[in-house]
Amino acid sequence: MEQPIYFDYAATTPVRRESMDAMMEALRRFGNPSSRYEYARQAALRVKEDREAVARAFGCSPAELFFTSCGTEGDNWAIRRGVEANRRKGKHIVTTAIEHAAVLETCRDLERQGYEVTYLKPDRAGRITAEQLTAALRPDTALVSMMLVNNETGVILPVAECVKAVKAFDPAILFHCDAVQGFLKTPEPLIRLGTDLVAVSGHKVGAPKGVGALYIKKGVRLRPLLTGGGQEEGLRSGTEATAQIAAFAAAVRANLADPGRLERAAAIKEYTLSKLKEAVPKLEVISPGDAPHICAVTLPGYKSEVIVRVLGDRGVCVSSGSACHKGKPSHVFAAMNLPKPWLDGALRLSFSPDSTQEEADALASALKDAADSLFTTLS
Repeated sequence: MEQPIYFDYAATTPVRRESMDAMMEALRRFGNPSSRYEYARQAALRVKEDREAVARAFGCSPAELFFTSCGTEGDNWAIRRGVEANRRKGKHIVTTAIEHAAVLETCRDLERQGYEVTYLKPDRAGRITAEQLTAALRPDTALVSMMLVNNETGVILPVAECVKAVKAFDPAILFHCDAVQGFLKTPEPLIRLGTDLVAVSGHKVGAPKGVGALYIKKGVRLRPLLTGGGQEEGLRSGTEATAQIAAFAAAVRANLADPGRLERAAAIKEYTLSKLKEAVPKLEVISPGDAPHICAVTLPGYKSEVIVRVLGDRGVCVSSGSACHKGKPSHVFAAMNLPKPWLDGALRLSFSPDSTQEEADALASALKDAADSLFTTLS
């Protein structure tokens, strides 16, 4: 199959060559890190070095970083075990209405178990303020969960400011951040957010699917996610996924070795938006995105799922929102209270530092043709 013109990097990224090489090496050197002979100790040493590499990107101690299978697992672990650890405080949770499903569905499940959840609504630009959050806090608030970068609009939420507000209200409230779209996509190390818990995912940064990490701040005590042989300091038992961990660390190292990556992604996003507005005058920008790699646009009056399919037939990949929606309307755009024609035609575009102007030109041409050919039936 011919390589597609790809503008859906927020859904997943291609596996980097460095990650493939590291993964193959780990597969060839297959010792179990928990065994006691030298071959196994070499595997354990590699996991230790890989943990240190990912921790450096966070800015945290390796002892605060625990490998997971994905961002969803990290979010579930942080929220479920976080409210459990703080159960004496109360059963109130604050989150936002624009979180990823991994957070929202976890909170809804906890509601069924007797927790009360406050969902902060964004404004028309997709923004949440620290003042909103402060107003929602209560004496029985046990946990706050707020994402760093919205996966559909690219808006950066004021997490660091919100952490300060929460800790000023009550230092005992735990603060979790889903940083899946923010890890290595924003300039500051995640440790500077000041949060207690942070979840990230490898496949958003050039690693394969099936690996992620959860930061647990020193002093925060969570019960184990999985019990068994005592791996990950007893907090997540199960034989370490050495190949995925090696690939994750290799992707992290490769990203950090490319200091211009964020500027290149932001530049191609700006170029693409300019070309789209020029080629398709009907197009409206929902959010230009604060993060360098995500923005949202709409063709009011059209159907985004039809546009996605038509572009896909031309080998151009975009989405109508998070891949986890599986074609359902975006709860993020709905929470922003956009007009229905805007909701119907909403598209998410997401970029790589290696996206090209030629690809952007092809997207603009394909979207113009789609708008022209679909106008009479869907406008």
